Amino acid sequence: MTTGATSYNLRVLAKYGLVEEVPELAHGRERWWRKVRVDVRLEPRGARDQQLRAAVDKLNQSWFAQDVELFTRFHERRSALGEWGDALPYSRGSIKVDPTELAAFFEEYLALLRRYQRDDHDTPADARTVHTRFIAFPDPEEGA
Repeated sequence: MTTGATSYNLRVLAKYGLVEEVPELAHGRERWWRKVRVDVRLEPRGARDQQLRAAVDKLNQSWFAQDVELFTRFHERRSALGEWGDALPYSRGSIKVDPTELAAFFEEYLALLRRYQRDDHDTPADARTVHTRFIAFPDPEEGA
């Protein structure tokens, strides 16, 4: 990709708040960029047109398959990871909520994640990336 095309694409990403310039790293005409943490939110599935619904469904299936593969790799290498091999908090549960409460529950989960999302310079030396996933769905058998 040419420098012009790269600059154009970075400006487009910046326009939508996905990256930002880092002026303190710039020298002369050189520009530095960094990603910005954002919540990507789509309208509810029922409000999407059929084409977008199918695309997002396929994307979610792909992400879920990647998550399962990533977890499988962790599990296979677990004994070689030392104390991190035991770092597997796990919970299976259920809650009884209405849609508004579920939305509030999800917002609280996101707020908790944000508390621990830090830049490298604010992260303890012994910290590691820990992948987190949240999935919640109504019991398909209840109320059917």
